[in-house]
Amino acid sequence: MNDVEMWDGTYEAELDACGLRCPLPLLKAKLELNRLASGAVLKVIATDAGSQRDFRAFARLAGHGLLREEEEAGVYRYWLRKA
Repeated sequence: MNDVEMWDGTYEAELDACGLRCPLPLLKAKLELNRLASGAVLKVIATDAGSQRDFRAFARLAGHGLLREEEEAGVYRYWLRKA
């Protein structure tokens, strides 16, 4: 089983980055992740379309797990598991 298959949908913290433009949603998420324990899940809500590219690359480069991402009516949601 991989990290996503083992995830039950819960998260420890939520960040509302709606209305913020690149790179602020990612920077705020990085700060929030720094406060969380390893293995904790952060949910991020954003409205910047560029956040999709940013969060995918950030998770890959930083080693965090991008457990899920979704988009509905211009609102993007991401669940990141801290490495």
